[in-house]
Amino acid sequence: MKYLKPIRLLLLLCLFAVVAKSQEIVEKVPDTVKKIILTTYYAKKFEGRRTTSGERYRSSKFTAAHRTLPFGTIIKVKNLRTGKTVEVKVNDRGPFSKKFSLDISRAAAQALGIYKLGYARVEIAYVSK
Repeated sequence: MKYLKPIRLLLLLCLFAVVAKSQEIVEKVPDTVKKIILTTYYAKKFEGRRTTSGERYRSSKFTAAHRTLPFGTIIKVKNLRTGKTVEVKVNDRGPFSKKFSLDISRAAAQALGIYKLGYARVEIAYVSK
């Protein structure tokens, strides 16, 4: 009987340790950032040129240029007018206009339905690190 109290105390401490450890794991999940911005797409003259990351720009790939996001970041881009969504990989810097925050490739623009329009309001979502 005199050993039951220390055993209960030990079990209670183990339970608290497990709960605290599980809460740490939950906190390490990265946050998804969502923003509404204006986007446009690359001009034809950039086909085959090197991007800032060193890759060659190909209009048939789903790539994008962003001023601050790290290269390799996958961005989910949703056209707010049509509801169409694509995922693009950041591999360049730009656009260098205050009006636009993202340049996407021709293939991504066609998939979103903004190729003939030239630009659109979109929602972007990405995981912050």
